[in-house]
Amino acid sequence: MLALGIDPGTAITGYGLVRETADGLAVVDYGVITTPAGESLEKRLLLLYQRLTEYLLLHRPESAAVEKLFFQRNVTTALAVGHARGVILLALAQAGLPVAEYTPLEVKQAVAGYGGADKHQMQEMTRALLGLSDIPRPDDAADALGIAICHLSTGRYHALLDQGS
Repeated sequence: MLALGIDPGTAITGYGLVRETADGLAVVDYGVITTPAGESLEKRLLLLYQRLTEYLLLHRPESAAVEKLFFQRNVTTALAVGHARGVILLALAQAGLPVAEYTPLEVKQAVAGYGGADKHQMQEMTRALLGLSDIPRPDDAADALGIAICHLSTGRYHALLDQGS
């Protein structure tokens, strides 16, 4: 299974592509899509859509996971992330991908085993689970890899439940 994790944002969207193999998890690619701060919102969203669509055509993941919007105190930031999520979900739907959404708490529990894990704990566990020598950078890409790990481990969990039924 080749899964794409996405940490949405209007300025920076992190992506992480992880393959599940018989030997465990392996990183295929990760990074960020950035948009220029001086551009209008609609142009930034168009750029995000275009770059994500190109990425999907290049790598052809089998499924995708997006972090659910966690309402923050800053309503403006929450709205901007919501706009980015909408564009991301549209691109994923157009690519015909099954899409899952996970809260930050669910990602932390799946990756670190603890819903209260801090950013450093999450990055270190992501590094360890993927067999990387260094913590993935930037933070948005590391977060996206964590979302992909959560998606793959949740899929394994549901498969085991289905086998037991």
